Amino acid sequence: MLFTQLAVPTPSGSCNLGYSQLTSVCVSLLLIRRTTRAFLPCLLQVPCVSLVPVCCLACGFKMEHFDASLSTYFRAWLGPRDTRVEGWFLLDNYVPTLVCSILYLLIVWLGPKYMKTRQPFSCRGILVVYNLGLTLLSLYMFCELVTGVWEGQYNFFCQGTRSGGEADMKIIRVLWWYYFSKLIEFMDTFFFILRKNNHQITVLHVYHHASMLNIWWFVMNWVPCGHSYFGATLNSFIHVLMYSYYGLSSIPSMRPYLWWKKYITQGQLLQFVLTIIQTSCGVIWPCTFPLGWLYFQIGYMISLITLFTNFYIQTYNKKGVSRRREHQKDHQNGSVAAVNGHISSFSSLENNVKPRKQRKD
Repeated sequence: MLFTQLAVPTPSGSCNLGYSQLTSVCVSLLLIRRTTRAFLPCLLQVPCVSLVPVCCLACGFKMEHFDASLSTYFRAWLGPRDTRVEGWFLLDNYVPTLVCSILYLLIVWLGPKYMKTRQPFSCRGILVVYNLGLTLLSLYMFCELVTGVWEGQYNFFCQGTRSGGEADMKIIRVLWWYYFSKLIEFMDTFFFILRKNNHQITVLHVYHHASMLNIWWFVMNWVPCGHSYFGATLNSFIHVLMYSYYGLSSIPSMRPYLWWKKYITQGQLLQFVLTIIQTSCGVIWPCTFPLGWLYFQIGYMISLITLFTNFYIQTYNKKGVSRRREHQKDHQNGSVAAVNGHISSFSSLENNVKPRKQRKD
């Protein structure tokens, strides 16, 4: 694909970037700047555009060549990309998604250290708005995916990526929002850090958030419709229940009436099992959908089932509930214990958080 070239001056010469590449990287870094205002003050001193040559220098060669090398490798491994998503925001090259993921992990590591000697933020008002927004977005995606599957008469057992006619493009557009929502959901972790709920930043939580954005970049570039619809549809429905719960739990007066958190976890486990079953159907009764993607999805679902099952056992058996309640007494800061994430007995990524008195917002 040809781009209008922009030459960005750097100390070592120029870094030639396609217009869409420059836009994607710039906007991604701008989003990161806004969410890392409390954690990485040094970013505030650098204009958005000036961050681009920094990335070029860090790579050691031109962004264009780096992206071309990645594209060549991905093409050899996965085959040609789906041309229907060419030019779509954040999809033309992998660098913005990779940069966002690395910065996410960096914030997970540095954020609790920065907040260690500072008072936690309440974030109550913004949490209500944030969770309401994700609830509505998830509801929109679920409804659009269901209607798209119906209109395209998708086959449950196996559906190719070019056999649904116009419905395929509807599915692709919705799944782009699904991919983009995984970037928005990084805020789940950032709220934990700002509220000093570091015990909730578990291996499960970080693994799930960091992996999904990257996996769905590849899905959108190679298999953006067809058999890919099923897991996203179920997950969107679960997220309607989950984020509505989290939004309501941000309102103290609503907490006594919230009873379905346990069933959200059961629903998550059920969606993983159903996704494995549906994906296995594509292996047993193959169609034009690439088998490699099906094998990968089965493996990824097994990893999630393992982690979520451990979470469920440790959280909802009697001993797990007892430990959880004792932990909450020391660590709650005026919020419900589970907001935008998962509590489990996995070791926290920040183990040196000292117990503190409950804080009234």
